[in-house]
Amino acid sequence: MALMFLQVCQRWLMAWLLSGCAWVHLGADLPNILWITSEDNGPHLGCYGDTYAHTPNLDALAAKGVIYRNAWSTAPVCAPARTTLISGVYPPATGGQHMRSMVKMPAFMKMYPQYLRELGYYCTNNSKEDYNVAKPGKVWDASSRQAHWKNRAPGQPFFAIFNITTSHESQIRKRPHKAVHDPAKVRVPAYHPDTPETRQDWAQYHDKITEMDATAGKYLRELEQAGLSEETIVFYYGDHGSGMPRSKRWPYNSGLNVPLILHIPEKYQDLASEDYQAGGESDRLVGFIDLPATLLSLVGMQPPSHMQGHAFLGKHEAAPVRYQYGFRGRMDERYDLVRSVRDQRYVYIRHYMPHRIYGQYIQYMFQTPTTRVWKQLYDEGKLEAPQTFFWEPKPVEELYDLEYDPDEVQNLAASPSHRAVLHRFREAHKNWVMETRDLGFLPEGEIHQRAGDRTPYEMGQSDQDYPLAQIFEMAQLAAQRDMETLPQLVEALGAEDSAVRYWGALGLLIRGKEAVISQAEALGKALKDESPYVRAVAAEALGTFTDDSMPQVLETLVASANMVEDGVFPAMYHLNALQMLGDKAVPVAGDIAKLPNEGPKELGRFGGYVARLLEKLHADLNP
Repeated sequence: MALMFLQVCQRWLMAWLLSGCAWVHLGADLPNILWITSEDNGPHLGCYGDTYAHTPNLDALAAKGVIYRNAWSTAPVCAPARTTLISGVYPPATGGQHMRSMVKMPAFMKMYPQYLRELGYYCTNNSKEDYNVAKPGKVWDASSRQAHWKNRAPGQPFFAIFNITTSHESQIRKRPHKAVHDPAKVRVPAYHPDTPETRQDWAQYHDKITEMDATAGKYLRELEQAGLSEETIVFYYGDHGSGMPRSKRWPYNSGLNVPLILHIPEKYQDLASEDYQAGGESDRLVGFIDLPATLLSLVGMQPPSHMQGHAFLGKHEAAPVRYQYGFRGRMDERYDLVRSVRDQRYVYIRHYMPHRIYGQYIQYMFQTPTTRVWKQLYDEGKLEAPQTFFWEPKPVEELYDLEYDPDEVQNLAASPSHRAVLHRFREAHKNWVMETRDLGFLPEGEIHQRAGDRTPYEMGQSDQDYPLAQIFEMAQLAAQRDMETLPQLVEALGAEDSAVRYWGALGLLIRGKEAVISQAEALGKALKDESPYVRAVAAEALGTFTDDSMPQVLETLVASANMVEDGVFPAMYHLNALQMLGDKAVPVAGDIAKLPNEGPKELGRFGGYVARLLEKLHADLNP
């Protein structure tokens, strides 16, 4: 009987420890950690020198903490940015770089709250998740609008996130709106047209930041009222740049530079870095890729080796890094492939689909008044550079000096005096692609196809399944517009690897009419390629620059545009190609109208993206 009682007690004790009460065993001096996040706002705060802003609560936090001047998100849009935050892994390494990708992570990759819960922390999320990757089991003790650190067990250390949506893009464009900030006093960036709509949007954005600041102040006062301010490390940060066009969705500094304010109470000053000084500023280059590692370091845990960031605080602080990296993949219904690199002074941007204009039609983005009036003025020929750039094909490379050009409008990529800088950033970009095994050089659907029963990350680690060096070399060659490499592109169309063939076809499309006409026969054969993504590119190239093959082109594109029968990824590729053909697609307008605009429930938001493409096509082809 005594033995049975002992066994029951042992089982009860083990369950108690695993339930989140292990802090007693591990030591009760672990710091509480509070993360306050806000959506769609850059460092437009008073403490960052924005005299137009009114942010008294965050300014007060900065006065007793430190602000990071050079903090970077990895992605200029919310969901992929959260992919970085929750995992500490560069999203293109997991296949999670596209909007709402919902890829699976390997079993050994835990989300950081899981590590904290194992240490006994009570972990809460209030309230958005939207991690862009599938959750690996139970992540939070509580995740809802009611989740709060107050609900923890007595004395239990907590990690709590409060996510503020007030400043989100959707709130900038709500009308009617009672202005607080005077639109006449707005600073309009050089890339935006100075119109009443633009001024109102920027002013309303600042109004919403003031509202966000008030909410942040409420969370900080709750901490003070509970007597926990000196027991809690506080982070405040934005999830990416402003919700205004050319900031959100674009991996410029304007899209990736975020406010980051940190307060470490006196009790935990041993966890601070050398550059931490109350009321001070840090020029250290830090990013979202570093935050999970930093969080674990603050609680005394060695960050796991698969995390690709570097702790900048705590017991396991690493040396400062020279570069931070950003990316752009599919944004809702539109495909693109952009990579960016930043150091303390420069931003480098590399385009792999330079034939696509910056301002591709994205339904959600075009709901913002600034976007619509900006496009209208361009179409009417009423704009001059740099306001025209957003609606034109992109250069292959961009390089900006943030010290002299904070709006990033003077491209130095062709500057003879910046050749050494350009070469350095090219190498940094290439090394990061190879080091992280960037999956972005595969068509989105092919990532999943090649992975099979494995996760995309695991597939990407295999040179046999993903010959990255070969594919990346072809992608770099394809994105150039020089005609000297035409033979290599044609040769690529016959390659064994479908991704190499894809980049061969894309390289011809990027080079335009002369290249496509000269290689029309080879592209015609590619219309029957086993890869739907090769077929889509070949059809767009031939359809854009030739007339003879239009019946076959249109047949090819419509044949793989049904998301129910052909799959959601081929459908999105082929519908995008049809969109690019403009009026040439009119003969199949009836066929397009018959395509399903709803897919199986498991498609989730993907089905909505296809519906948006079909809606836009219908409007364009049936004016």
